[in-house]
Amino acid sequence: MTLEQQWLEYDYNPFILFNDKGKIVSLNAEAQFLLGSTTAHELFELAKTYASINFGFKTTFIELAYGRYKFFGLTVGYEDEEQIGIKLYQSPTYKLNTAKPNGELTNIFTITDLCIATNSINSDALFRKDYDPTIPDVIIDSNKLIKLLNKIYEYFKENQFIVTKVFFRVGEHIKFEDKKYSIFSISIQANNIDATKKGELELFAKSNNFYIDISDKKVTVNLPMITS
Repeated sequence: MTLEQQWLEYDYNPFILFNDKGKIVSLNAEAQFLLGSTTAHELFELAKTYASINFGFKTTFIELAYGRYKFFGLTVGYEDEEQIGIKLYQSPTYKLNTAKPNGELTNIFTITDLCIATNSINSDALFRKDYDPTIPDVIIDSNKLIKLLNKIYEYFKENQFIVTKVFFRVGEHIKFEDKKYSIFSISIQANNIDATKKGELELFAKSNNFYIDISDKKVTVNLPMITS
């Protein structure tokens, strides 16, 4: 891999090259993470929408959001009818220099299981779990996290299945007091939501300094992996 190719591969901004059918020809590492929050088809359609009328490159400043990803612009370029590339310019979301969260060393699976047990009472929903057992105990305000998770389960209350996943976010971090910490997430997903509870959920998360992503069928809580 040449130096130029390495610069593209490790760029903080996602880049994808498509063929004329919308199939991915190449992409960098950040684009692979982005595809966990959207689809190749959606990005291909985005590229066609913002492409220059004639061959060449066109940059557009526009606010876009895919899961936890936030973008302030994009560049689309093509030199023929066979390939088209898109690069999205990412706005930093987690690299904040704020006070380190307070709390106690907590087993995240114990907290999550407690909330599932509480919300399964008088519920016909089947709760499914997908946990990454490598997530260590972390320092967190367990009482606030329990309240947040309970509000999320209330948001998805009327469902046949509710899936809870705990996983490590590869390559992502947050900064507190000039020190970087890895990030892990708790995602809760189901087909139906109670839209009346969305505002309350967002307000509680914001007022208690939780980073959450809310989509149509999933809510993800992003947490720093602080162990000491």
